[in-house]
Amino acid sequence: MISASDFRNGITIELENSVFQIVEFQHVKPGKGAAFVRTKLKNVKSGGVIERTFRPTEKCPQARIDRKDMQYSYTDGDLYYFMDTETFDTVALSKDTVGDALKFVVENEVCKICSHNGSVFSVEPPLFVELEVTETEPGFKGDTATGANKPAIVETGAQVAVPLFVEQGDKIKIDTRTGEYLSRV
Repeated sequence: MISASDFRNGITIELENSVFQIVEFQHVKPGKGAAFVRTKLKNVKSGGVIERTFRPTEKCPQARIDRKDMQYSYTDGDLYYFMDTETFDTVALSKDTVGDALKFVVENEVCKICSHNGSVFSVEPPLFVELEVTETEPGFKGDTATGANKPAIVETGAQVAVPLFVEQGDKIKIDTRTGEYLSRV
């Protein structure tokens, strides 16, 4: 159990039969009346955000989120298969659970599988990936006064904005959180 006065950003709590992560919190001490804690909570399973106030003495159970490294093996229809690299057990996850977390992930890449009480609710891809550009138009010199971008399609089928000098067949580094081009490899 954790009291509201001990809330910090990133802590996960169980509330109303759901798991929430504290996105923002603020201890408020009005001139008149009792102090309270104003929070913004994100539901880790659905992604919805709610605002809620707590008395500083209120307690709620702290949720334990398990993150396990698993290797993305393959896709079969609407199922995505992941393998535990230690025990070689295979887990199949639905398209709804995965979402677009695998937009920049190729087969055999290691991802983090997040679960609560044995129930998997999300997949976290690696922060940075190196992918090959499979399709892009040639860039023309002298077109810009500042750095310009053009669309490129990488080997996973995702589209990324890249600088004009990137050509088809180049390997590029991408930030999976934002989908931005970082550098050529």
